[in-house]
Amino acid sequence: MSKIVVLDAGPLGMITNPKSSPESEACKNWLASLAYNGVQVVIPEIADYEVRRELLRAGKQKGLAALTR
Repeated sequence: MSKIVVLDAGPLGMITNPKSSPESEACKNWLASLAYNGVQVVIPEIADYEVRRELLRAGKQKGLAALTR
């Protein structure tokens, strides 16, 4: 049975944040370890919408690019 992790807007926002902080780097490393260990990561449409809406409002193109990848 494979494991699935569902990301909420909080971790998703940290992962797409281009500014490096210890908290965002830890979140990015955590996500990378999940992928490395074969865990399926799912982003609900509502979480994507919330983060994308805020990035658009703030004009943060680098964050939008990271979210789109």
